[in-house]
Amino acid sequence: MARRANAIKRAIDAIKRSHAGYVNLRFADLIGRWHQVTVPISNFGPHTFDRGVAFDGSSVAGFTRLESGDLRLIPDPETYFIEEGDSTRSASFICNCVEVDTGKPFSRDPRLVVEKAERFLVTTGIADKAFFMPELEFNLLDDVEVLGLPHATGYAITSGEAGLVPSSYSRHFPWLIDKAGYHAMPPGDKFWALRCSMVSAMEQAGIPVKYSHHEVGSAGQCEIEIRPNTPRLTGDHILIAKYLIKIAAAREGVVATFIPKPLHGQPGNGMHFHQHLIKRGRNIFFRKGGYGNLSKIALNYIGGLLRHGRSLLAFTCASTNSYRRLVPGFEAPTCFVYGVGNRSAAVRIPKGLALAREARVEFRPSDASGNPYLSMAAMLLAGIDGIIQGIDPEEEGFGPYDLNVFGLNDMESRGIQPVPFSLQEALEALREDHEFLLRRDVFTRDLIETWIDIKTKEVREISRHPHPIEIQLYLDC
Repeated sequence: MARRANAIKRAIDAIKRSHAGYVNLRFADLIGRWHQVTVPISNFGPHTFDRGVAFDGSSVAGFTRLESGDLRLIPDPETYFIEEGDSTRSASFICNCVEVDTGKPFSRDPRLVVEKAERFLVTTGIADKAFFMPELEFNLLDDVEVLGLPHATGYAITSGEAGLVPSSYSRHFPWLIDKAGYHAMPPGDKFWALRCSMVSAMEQAGIPVKYSHHEVGSAGQCEIEIRPNTPRLTGDHILIAKYLIKIAAAREGVVATFIPKPLHGQPGNGMHFHQHLIKRGRNIFFRKGGYGNLSKIALNYIGGLLRHGRSLLAFTCASTNSYRRLVPGFEAPTCFVYGVGNRSAAVRIPKGLALAREARVEFRPSDASGNPYLSMAAMLLAGIDGIIQGIDPEEEGFGPYDLNVFGLNDMESRGIQPVPFSLQEALEALREDHEFLLRRDVFTRDLIETWIDIKTKEVREISRHPHPIEIQLYLDC
């Protein structure tokens, strides 16, 4: 209680010094989109951290029913940051959701889910903390046009950097050669200065950034890598970062998108998660001389990720568009294997992990379309299950593979399991394989069923719309 009281005092003092006129109270819905309520500074004080602010949960995706919709936002005092708007300065907090009548944490609050996952890890005695490090990949596009009418369907992307001017269905001189954007420099990298401003905004908001660079895609594809932190804090950082990136882009008149596959035939946007476990200050994923200098615990953790991989993707690759990225020929993995330095594998062990602090594994199928809190909670529980059950990924047939798996013609005979072909397949896998998520009530059956229901509705809605390529293929049938 003393820590919370001190944090509240520090936050209020900092807001007073900043001369902010408003306070934004933000929270994530079940599917991972941010919402906010704005309070004038005249109505903000210590009472806000006790009583919170009521809101209608029935209007929020995946939350409550109409007849029992009242929830309350309780700001987390350690999450504040100051924002400079076009005409005003404001402070922002990330909030937890509680039930109005009981004051108890709301079971479908995704931030609560990841907190429960962290607590469960401690109770197992396996480790004290988990650390996750995300790679945020996104495109910066000059313009996007979307057409969704009964008689006309399609979209058009404009990217001067890639020479794409779709309104005339022609290509102008590109600043970057097709698929040659990796670590490009200005003037080929049109967005270097904008990306630097994004990183500055993130660091001012308390998000430590490892580095940023242009990615392979020529249409303004960028990457910003955030330093590792605990799952809840990493989830906070991801949502803040996505928001700040989109705001900075909008101010420059461009569109920032994290959609996994915006352009056919071009590299997609993933959100790879590097992860490791700490016990008594020591990285327990490290063992010098082990495969990739990893310990048995780390390999068991990999075994859990891969055994539950198909159901994990229902959370980590949560859009129908995600599965247009998970195709052969690019760096996105298409099967559940692991290997050192292997970017075609679902789980990659980075090369050169010679120091204990560096030991980690990278889960590569994931993207930014899911809820980061739920994605990390699910991955952590899958890894813990692998440790508890002693899942040996080699005995399970997951590798190791140190070669490009895309080039294998005998994957089926080797018993290599492919990633789901669609979101529907991933949801069916989750329906069959979710017991590992229910340990200590981290995920509830109600939450999982709600998630499957929401995402199934998305699948059905998209399946009802004629696709432009269908017209091209079947018009003369």
